[in-house]
Amino acid sequence: MKIEQIYTGCLAQGAYYIESQGEVAIIDPLREVSPYIEKAKKDKATIKYIFETHFHADFVSGHLTLSKKTGAPIIYGPTANTQFEAIVAEDQQEFKLGEVTIKVLHTPGHTMESTCYLLRDASGKDHALFSGDTLFLGDVGRPDLAQKAADMTQEQLAETLYDSLRNKVLTLADDVIVYPAHGAGSACGKNLSKETVGTIGDQKKTNYALRQNMTKEEFVQEVTDGLLPPPQYFPLNVKLNKEGYEDIDQVIDKGTHAMDPNTFEQAANATGAVVLDVRHQDDFAKGHIPKSIFIGIDGGFAPWVGALIGDVAHPILIVAPDGREEETIIRLARVGFDNTIGFLKGGIDAWTKAQKEIDIVDSSSAENAKSQLDKLPVFDVRKPGEYAVGRLGNAHNTPLDYLNDHLAEFPKEDTFFVHCAGGYRSMIAASILKSRGYHNLINIEGGYGALKEVGAPVVEGVCPSTLKAL
Repeated sequence: MKIEQIYTGCLAQGAYYIESQGEVAIIDPLREVSPYIEKAKKDKATIKYIFETHFHADFVSGHLTLSKKTGAPIIYGPTANTQFEAIVAEDQQEFKLGEVTIKVLHTPGHTMESTCYLLRDASGKDHALFSGDTLFLGDVGRPDLAQKAADMTQEQLAETLYDSLRNKVLTLADDVIVYPAHGAGSACGKNLSKETVGTIGDQKKTNYALRQNMTKEEFVQEVTDGLLPPPQYFPLNVKLNKEGYEDIDQVIDKGTHAMDPNTFEQAANATGAVVLDVRHQDDFAKGHIPKSIFIGIDGGFAPWVGALIGDVAHPILIVAPDGREEETIIRLARVGFDNTIGFLKGGIDAWTKAQKEIDIVDSSSAENAKSQLDKLPVFDVRKPGEYAVGRLGNAHNTPLDYLNDHLAEFPKEDTFFVHCAGGYRSMIAASILKSRGYHNLINIEGGYGALKEVGAPVVEGVCPSTLKAL
């Protein structure tokens, strides 16, 4: 038996490859399925099953493409309703995979079809739990995402999740390995660990939501407290996962359309496409196409695209480092943004050589900014929890996730500073603000971390007004 966790940091997502005696099961595959097929070929094995723990909201799964290419059936837990052929398993149903068995544990609460898969070894001993978004390390799945689909309140879903955890998960032996669908950085929970593999026993000791003698009322209160609104692309991804989507190969073929600067400019004007610049933030600051949006490919790329661009059908034009155009298109498709229509051939250098207009982002080192912090407004685009723990005394918290809701707070004429933790998110914010006509900003390089290093005056400790966001 072989178990491999295939972890994607950008999405903080774990897919799983399980092989026994030449038979393979894939759990929660990403949209680009070639790696799973290649692994099976290398193992001289056949992909027999594709298991889905639930209808994912934060990424588009590869179940349809993988099933089409391998013939393996797609398996969901009880109550799942799809518009494509799938096995809707019964609770406790078992699937044989070589010498091992995969058992269905229906665990509604995060969503009503949410299901964990219990792997039993050749001797019949419980070995590992693939817990999806039901149980994370340090947290449990948020119960607010499926309210509309389930026709239930988040409190009712939380009560259902409490029962699922107590009756199906906590009854397992302490040495059962836990393989969750997500780790720290995912918006599917609020207290996820950076670790990506644990045990039932460890979670009983450390997970706040699994405390011994915790009442259902306490669970509901704590699990629903401090939930931030989900990113707006989540319902769109659920829809794609339920109803189907375009093959990834077609998305890549359409998106890898190289355009010279004139063609690129004409396409942007004709379609109203978002010009998405995915280079490093320092390169974007030095020169970029006016009104383009920066979201760097080497940061939390896909989730930020989903949170900030919003409309998955909107056309996108790419400015990328040379050789990373296809990677960008694939990573956009992971969150349902399939309408990339081309990229700038030769990148920003070609644009400059064509004598096209260039914009810059005014930036300042933390050392230089320190002496001006009491003279200019400061806007902190980190999450409320980060701001609560430590901040500049005069900084306004305008979280990047909801920047559009805070636009009225930014001065139209007066110069102001913007910063985040390290410089990535503040450059995204700067690009959005500039695209809306706010050119009077200065980005603080290195963000809050750099400001602390140079001795800028900070306030540390929990701010009562933002305590609930922690």
